[in-house]
Amino acid sequence: MEIGTDAVPAESPTPAFLREHAREIATAASRIAGHVRRTPTLPADEIAAGVSVKPEMLQPTGSFKVRGAFNAALSLLGSSPDARGVITVSSGNHGQAVALAARSLGLDCTVVMPEGSNPIKVAAVRALGARVVSEGVTGANREERARELQERTGLAMIHPFDAWDTIHGQGTIGLELLDDLADLGTVVCPVGGGGLISGCAIAVKAARPHVRVIGVEPELAADATASARSGRHERLAAPPATIADGLRSLSIGDRGFEVIVRRRLVDALVTVTEAEIEQAMLAVWSRLHLVVEPSGAVGVAALMAGRIPPSPAGSRIAMVLSGGNVDPALAARLFAAHAAGLATGGSAP
Repeated sequence: MEIGTDAVPAESPTPAFLREHAREIATAASRIAGHVRRTPTLPADEIAAGVSVKPEMLQPTGSFKVRGAFNAALSLLGSSPDARGVITVSSGNHGQAVALAARSLGLDCTVVMPEGSNPIKVAAVRALGARVVSEGVTGANREERARELQERTGLAMIHPFDAWDTIHGQGTIGLELLDDLADLGTVVCPVGGGGLISGCAIAVKAARPHVRVIGVEPELAADATASARSGRHERLAAPPATIADGLRSLSIGDRGFEVIVRRRLVDALVTVTEAEIEQAMLAVWSRLHLVVEPSGAVGVAALMAGRIPPSPAGSRIAMVLSGGNVDPALAARLFAAHAAGLATGGSAP
């Protein structure tokens, strides 16, 4: 859906707002240099002509989340050098990122993760030295549990998406896309809590206002789409059962709502089905030879389903592949189904 109906109580994306946050994103890029990888921007004409991808699964923890985590942790130490440790909530990727940042910077780390989180991601968080708190934790109460622990322990919160330091760190992806693609016409990002697309939208729109920014959500977790439609900050009633476990937040954050809905820095939001996500994962694996997780594949899913409009003539579509921490059991199931389909005369995705 296009954002920008009369139902949305919008504010102008003022030059002052863009300048302030674009400046913070540039500062974040300098701050995190040496701690995270500058991932390449790769042509992906095997998926579709005129498409490039940003493979954030090449980051140390397998997702873009290290950008925001390191920026927030380094910013914390800059303002509070005696800080003892950090706490966060996560379904997995952000927890790994904060755990890595904390270990690298000598900080204690606690990660509050819902029961039933991806076991591969839980194990990875623990392997990085963080304490995992999961007993009695759900997608609905995880923030409350984290706040309670924060009050008892005095640890500093590094929020996965609703904090400017986190958003500014994620926005460094947008800066790299601008550097790599003089002909950038469209940026496509997954939308969960809204931190990634908010940072990228600010970075891109501050430099090249004509570049379109499009967000993609699973149909089962389309709270941002609902918010854009109603003009209110919508919240899902229960954790969504989408395969894209990194996009299961109940709502976008307050700051994401400001960027996406109120200031209209995101041009459109589209949704994809679970089957479309699975097909996109297989396409990225088999055509680009990149291991992408469900959350990272939603942009490609929307493109393959015809929901991403063509970029202006002569410009490229850049898709952020946000991570590659896929559950091996899921990968085995998809490959088995794919092999069975080929054996019975089906076509490759």
